[in-house]
Amino acid sequence: MGLPVRIDDTLYEQAKAEAQAEHRTIAGQIEFWAKVGRAALDNPDLPVEFIAESIVSMAEPREQATSFVPRSRIK
Repeated sequence: MGLPVRIDDTLYEQAKAEAQAEHRTIAGQIEFWAKVGRAALDNPDLPVEFIAESIVSMAEPREQATSFVPRSRIK
């Protein structure tokens, strides 16, 4: 359920620009940042980029996923 939340105008403009670049809604961008931030706080030993990419990867439909192929099997 969505509830209105007040945020700083600068943060809103940053989310708006990033949302457009990432093909998300502004609310979706702020939710993504919140998920990344929460995961980063819960896992301080992991790089933030890894966390963000993992969250994006988990949101992709399974039927569009590509199978992992170890380098030793690539010819």
